[in-house]
Amino acid sequence: MKQPRIVILGGGTAGWMAANLFADAWPQARITVIESPEIGIIGVGEGSTPQFKAFFDRLGIAERDWMPACNATYKNGIAFHGWSERAGCESYFHPFPTMLDVHTGDSFFNHTAARRSGIAAEAHPDRFYLPARLAADQRGPKPDPRFPFDVSYGYHFDAYLVGAFLRDHAVGRGVAHLPLRVTEVRVGADGAVAALVTEDGAAIEADLFVDSSGFRSVIAQEALGVPFRSFGDNLFNDSAVVMPTPRTGDAINAHTKATALSAGWCWDIPLTNRTGNGYVYSSLYLTPEAAEAELRAHLGLPDDAPAARHLKMKVGRIETSWTANCLAVGLSQGFIEPLEATALHVVQATVEGFINAWAAGGFTPRNRDSFNASIAARFEGIRDYIVCHYRMNQRRDTPYWRDNAANAHLSASLTELLRCWFRGGDLVAEVARQRIATYYSAMSWHCLLSGYGCYPPDGQLRAAEGGSDMARIDDFLARCAGNFAPHHLQLAALG
Repeated sequence: MKQPRIVILGGGTAGWMAANLFADAWPQARITVIESPEIGIIGVGEGSTPQFKAFFDRLGIAERDWMPACNATYKNGIAFHGWSERAGCESYFHPFPTMLDVHTGDSFFNHTAARRSGIAAEAHPDRFYLPARLAADQRGPKPDPRFPFDVSYGYHFDAYLVGAFLRDHAVGRGVAHLPLRVTEVRVGADGAVAALVTEDGAAIEADLFVDSSGFRSVIAQEALGVPFRSFGDNLFNDSAVVMPTPRTGDAINAHTKATALSAGWCWDIPLTNRTGNGYVYSSLYLTPEAAEAELRAHLGLPDDAPAARHLKMKVGRIETSWTANCLAVGLSQGFIEPLEATALHVVQATVEGFINAWAAGGFTPRNRDSFNASIAARFEGIRDYIVCHYRMNQRRDTPYWRDNAANAHLSASLTELLRCWFRGGDLVAEVARQRIATYYSAMSWHCLLSGYGCYPPDGQLRAAEGGSDMARIDDFLARCAGNFAPHHLQLAALG
């Protein structure tokens, strides 16, 4: 088959990521992005997982070229504050993987198994992983060039600027950009999209239409009628209030903060020019006015400045990401919530997976069902990990947190994982048995549950017999951390 004609409805980070990945895979393809100049970027979250680095690496874009242009900073992981009231577990850090984990990870798993069995072993995750130590010291994830071990890391960034940067890069590679509003989606008798009609009356045809039109999902849901599956029973949060503040001081954290509030949680995302703040909450427990007031109080801000922006979130996924000749990406495809910053990860996995499936099937729908099943499994695997944050919270001070702790709407997968943990089973083997490590590894599950202190009460623990290896681990990680420069110096080096 000749190189395909691809039309993408909607720009933003998701649409321009798709355009760049298609242009990289099929350089001769005719790719057009139709983007209404009247529609802005939602910008709920401004963080990523390590897969975003792989995205830029695939396109051959160096950090020094895109990071300063997008006010970006490095991200070692996420610090969770206030999700547990258990003594010693008021906070924990969810790290990204490193090559050094082989030297401490097995000890961590062994310590958690011992504590689950009633032995008073040290089992808080922050003692076992390098990124937690780097974050505590405000060090970035870029070591001295002579340090021979790699660490994974993500980024914080201005979503609008990233979308603009990717737009310019795609246009430079020959992608056409039409700043027009689409007035009609024409669907043929065969159920496939025939053309998009723009406000100037042009009917634009293609072999593949990509829906990146946001929560409205103009092609997939409105035109093709793809059903939406809500995650409302699993995840209560459906709203957010956003309020950026100027950055102060020279130090910049190299991690995201997720702080539990009365009916949800607040993010703190450090950029080079400002701090992104937002409160993700459930409208069943809090009004927008009360959420804004709580966020202002949390940040120590006056009642009238800066201006707040209120957002609604449509949490769930569509039944099939690939329907007829339409691929849905970004918010058109689904949204879980920004707690683990997985939105762009899902976009990347969707587009890369589609490229492989469509090409392997001879540019036919031959692999459509298997592709849709894999994307649905990814959504639900990520959902389960997010649900676990709420279901296993260790605070009981408000109805929101009590109701989350009592939520019985759990998948069979999550139910089995929790049963394994509390019965003292081998969680590594259970994650492998379920084949879900590509979504969240055994390390992530251990960090979450141990970080909350999901262990027998301290009064029921018995003293450990024999020596502990914590002195060795502490010394090892401290010496490794010395190879990483302070975060703001890393940023200065990019300029």
